Amino acid sequence: MEVTSQLKWNPVLADPTGRRQLKPRTLGKTMVMDKGLGMLAFQDLLHTSHAHVDMIKLGFGTSPLYPQAVLRSKINLAKENNILIYPGGTFLEVAVRQDAVDSFFCMIRALGFNSVEISDGTIQMDRRTRNELIIRGLDEGLEVITEYGKKGWGSSIELSELIETVLIDTELGASLVTIEARESGMGVGIFDGQGKCKDEELNRVLTSISGDQLLWEAPLKSQQVHLINSLGPDIHLGNISPDEVIALEALRRGLRSDTLFLGTRKD
Repeated sequence: MEVTSQLKWNPVLADPTGRRQLKPRTLGKTMVMDKGLGMLAFQDLLHTSHAHVDMIKLGFGTSPLYPQAVLRSKINLAKENNILIYPGGTFLEVAVRQDAVDSFFCMIRALGFNSVEISDGTIQMDRRTRNELIIRGLDEGLEVITEYGKKGWGSSIELSELIETVLIDTELGASLVTIEARESGMGVGIFDGQGKCKDEELNRVLTSISGDQLLWEAPLKSQQVHLINSLGPDIHLGNISPDEVIALEALRRGLRSDTLFLGTRKD
């Protein structure tokens, strides 16, 4: 029997929620954290999961540590698959602290990055500097993603500050504002020291800000399950491990027991 490429899963099996957008998506974006994947692993990630990845962040300041040929190959492969790729915001914080912002932007444009993350998770940054960096990123032809929150253990969300940050950042042209949770997902932002979601803080944020503007860092499966069940599969999620991309996509579509009842029942 001849096997053809026309075979397709019944839509109610491929996506029981019936809600998943194809790329380029406006809802339900997934950001993957790459903390040092080799080129073969990176190729495998995109070969199996490119349809489910919208953004790749090269974590913290890892970008200058790759052989340049490898870094260029990663950037080119991501762009070929309609994926935003950018250095972690901590790297730009290093550039600010070292008075090397011009060099930073010159290099990431020359390498071919198509996005930039602007954060102040570790350093202190005044509003004027943040504004200038957002505008600089846009002027360089990059998509700008900003981040709110400090990386220190026990740091929390100041609602009035977050509202102001989101309003100004997006008005200036940032496409998303990331809510900090670090790669551990514990003791920062909306997560307590055990990684559990502080629902009261989450609800306070969402009564004041549209969820479409926010990218929630949620590296742990329990956090992803909780956020998807609470807010729906269309939320933007980040700091996803490369080996968890398809597992997360299954959660979004109601293809795991944790979220099965998100799907519309057919009977």
